[in-house]
Amino acid sequence: MVQKAEINKRVVTILGHLCDELILTGKVGLQKYYFSRKLKVDADLYQDHKFGNFSEYVSRAKSLPLKIVLETPQFIMESIATEITPQKLSDAEFQLPPNSQLQEKPGL
Repeated sequence: MVQKAEINKRVVTILGHLCDELILTGKVGLQKYYFSRKLKVDADLYQDHKFGNFSEYVSRAKSLPLKIVLETPQFIMESIATEITPQKLSDAEFQLPPNSQLQEKPGL
């Protein structure tokens, strides 16, 4: 659960994109997300992605993160983009193989 959110404008350049920083603070740690509003994403697609408060981040930034720092008492994890490759994806990219079986995740 997010207790505090703050945005710092234009704090770092990653892969040529000047990025804002969104810091989400919760009971057990914090998450720092660095993003450019030029790399837009549909926030509705991530509404159930709760790890690292990612759905909260996307609802505020509406952009893909280029860098993520997760800090808890147990660990610090950092992820940073190394390349941005714009490309179009065909519908075939999202087709499941024949005979695939889908199951709902318990608890959803």
